[in-house]
Amino acid sequence: MTDTRRRVKVYTLNEDRQWDDRGTGHVSSGYVERLKGMSLLVRAESDGSLLLESKINPNTAYQKQQDTLIVWSEAENYDLALSFQEKAGCDEIWEKICQVQGKDPSVDITQDLVDESEEERFDDMSSPGLELPSCELSRLEEIAELVASSLPSPLRREKLALALENEGYIKKLLELFHVCEDLENIEGLHHLYEIIKGIFLLNRTALFEVMFSEECIMDVIGCLEYDPALSQPRKHREFLTKTAKFKEVIPISDPELKQKIHQTYRVQYIQDMVLPTPSVFEENMLSTLHSFIFFNKVEIVGMLQEDEKFLTDLFAQLTDEATDEEKRQELVNFLKEFCAFSQTLQPQNRDAFFKTLSNMGILPALEVILGMDDTQVRSAATDIFSYLVEYNPSMVREFVMQEAQQNDDVSKKLTEQKITNKDILLINLIIEHMICDTDPELGGAVQLMGLLRTLVDPENMLATANKTEKTEFLGFFYKHCMHVLTAPLLANTTEDKPSKDDFQTAQLLALVLELLTFCVEHHTYHIKNYIINKDILRRVLVLMASKHAFLALCALRFKRKIIGLKDEFYNRYIMKSFLFEPVVKAFLNNGSRYNLMNSAIIEMFEFIRVEDIKSLTAHVIENYWKALEDVDYVQTFKGLKLRFEQQRERQDNPKLDSMRSILRNHRYRRDARTLEDEEEMWFNTDEDDMEDGEAVVSPSDKTKNDDDIMDPISKFMERKKLKESEEKEVLLKTNLSGRQSPSFKLSLSSGTKTTLSSQSPATNLPGSPGSPGSPGSPGSPGSIPKNTSQTAAITTKGGLVGLVDYPDDDEDDDEDEDKEDTLPLSKKAKFES
Repeated sequence: MTDTRRRVKVYTLNEDRQWDDRGTGHVSSGYVERLKGMSLLVRAESDGSLLLESKINPNTAYQKQQDTLIVWSEAENYDLALSFQEKAGCDEIWEKICQVQGKDPSVDITQDLVDESEEERFDDMSSPGLELPSCELSRLEEIAELVASSLPSPLRREKLALALENEGYIKKLLELFHVCEDLENIEGLHHLYEIIKGIFLLNRTALFEVMFSEECIMDVIGCLEYDPALSQPRKHREFLTKTAKFKEVIPISDPELKQKIHQTYRVQYIQDMVLPTPSVFEENMLSTLHSFIFFNKVEIVGMLQEDEKFLTDLFAQLTDEATDEEKRQELVNFLKEFCAFSQTLQPQNRDAFFKTLSNMGILPALEVILGMDDTQVRSAATDIFSYLVEYNPSMVREFVMQEAQQNDDVSKKLTEQKITNKDILLINLIIEHMICDTDPELGGAVQLMGLLRTLVDPENMLATANKTEKTEFLGFFYKHCMHVLTAPLLANTTEDKPSKDDFQTAQLLALVLELLTFCVEHHTYHIKNYIINKDILRRVLVLMASKHAFLALCALRFKRKIIGLKDEFYNRYIMKSFLFEPVVKAFLNNGSRYNLMNSAIIEMFEFIRVEDIKSLTAHVIENYWKALEDVDYVQTFKGLKLRFEQQRERQDNPKLDSMRSILRNHRYRRDARTLEDEEEMWFNTDEDDMEDGEAVVSPSDKTKNDDDIMDPISKFMERKKLKESEEKEVLLKTNLSGRQSPSFKLSLSSGTKTTLSSQSPATNLPGSPGSPGSPGSPGSPGSIPKNTSQTAAITTKGGLVGLVDYPDDDEDDDEDEDKEDTLPLSKKAKFES
């Protein structure tokens, strides 16, 4: 359907009493079987989907407002509105609604039915209408009482509204207002205040259009000055006529537009300043007033947007160097308010609005304005820039990249002529204003940092078949802008401690670090190359010496974010520059204080230990162990030392490392019987294999070779389980065929020497002390039989306690025991010897 008469926007009223746009489509009326009645249907013009399906209920009150609006309530707290493109379409649908409800299309409201007693409803419906007292000075009190008594009943409000409309009563009341003011009749003025306030609460658009007309609105405001609760009348008219001045920064040629702007400002003033704050019960009575202002603003933005001459003159004067500062400030303030008004537009209209501004050159204009010295103008320009970034960051990014390309081309030409190009990019202007914010609380800097963060956020960058915005923009940003952002950081960290450490500088550097930390998390090689090439991390860690704890924590958070990436390029850079030194120094200077700094540093080292970052573990222990070894209220540093020693032993014993690799590879094979097969292979290495070996091994070396083979395996078994269960002490008991297996405690002295002591009475069970083949017997030094399920606890010097669980799996215990019982005698003799 392409009939523009039927083209509408659908609005719903939200909880904040603001209208939300639900889309644009075409409205029709017809019988809907599912709803069993005539209904209003609105289908979206974009895809034909159903935006609205509403049955025309005979008892629903429909209101026609401003010739192009139809408003009604579907249910309690659910208001709907149709805004028509053309008056003819509104009239056509209004006739359909009135036809269904049996009403005269000349009315602006069909009805307002509410819960009332049957007697009251009968009395109201049977009465022909409401007769108003004659509009005379002596009867003002009677009129005020009539209005007040009608407000509680919706039907009486409806009749009162119709009577006020039909008899032109409001204009007669305003004539009496002039008489009362001339006679200084304060009592009459107080009655008029109550009458006019009551008329507002009738919530009728037709009455508002009379009251807000050019000839009546100032008299209405005058009536509202005489509040009986106040000893002296307000001076609202004086403010509106003398103090508040309407400035046409650009002459408006359309008289209708000019009148609409005046009307909207005054009605907004009435709502915000003149009318008393409505009670909970009165708030919904002013919904039509909210709607009146809302749709006025939509209309103003649309009319201005269509006036190309107006916008062309606006941007021409904004960028003209001959424009004086006062005039430019007025232009910027107007543009700011214009953008604020645009927030009331529906999405597609807002898209068109910002595209229009973009085509008119709003970004180059903002660049000119931001380069000025006037802080008020810059502040307004920043607000406008924030509207643009929030609406479409890609549009801003595209502009700054094109600007950079043009600057590069100009710079090449100027370089040939030996002239310096002093043009500053828009995004660099934003960064400079953030850095140079004079506000002690850095309110403007925080706002600008948020805008920069939005611009460099890859999540809102577009990717197309031909180009990737992320790659192009980040390449531009790190080439042209990052040095400007990091300039205050680099200038303040030339020594071992910050050169300036006042509160405002610390706040600024914290903002810079917050943005850099965001870059580390969301950018890849761009930020990595920049940090490593410019030695940024070392400079950041200088701030660990700041007297402001929040800044030191920001620096630590930056490093923690880098370590969290587990990137070996970063790790090598950290180790090469010894960048743990400032952190360790801050940790030691913090002493025994239990605070956020202490916890954050320990958490960073704990992360290295848990994630087993080998390079950093070795670096920390080799360089800082002596400073950290006495820290025993947490086991983090001792755990790091244990990790380091395990790495060292693997490096020193390649046989053990290869055995560990074999076991690890088989541990994760899909076949559940793999471990069993490996055990079978080991046992099947029988006398024939050993005899083959005896031909090349001298008898004197045989015992030595056995020791060399078995010793690494047993050590690996112990270390493997040390690693899995470090720093805990658990004593587990495992039942084998109804028997209690012996438990062992492995005590580590200050060296690497280990001793095993029995925790249960000695028995002749395999694996018990003194039995052949036990870990403590000389016959098999350090070896652990496969048929024992043993659990040992480790106790180390200094209170470090950990669990050692021997390598045989619990689920294989029974099978292992059976294996031993079925071994050939030769195997048993060999194993136990």
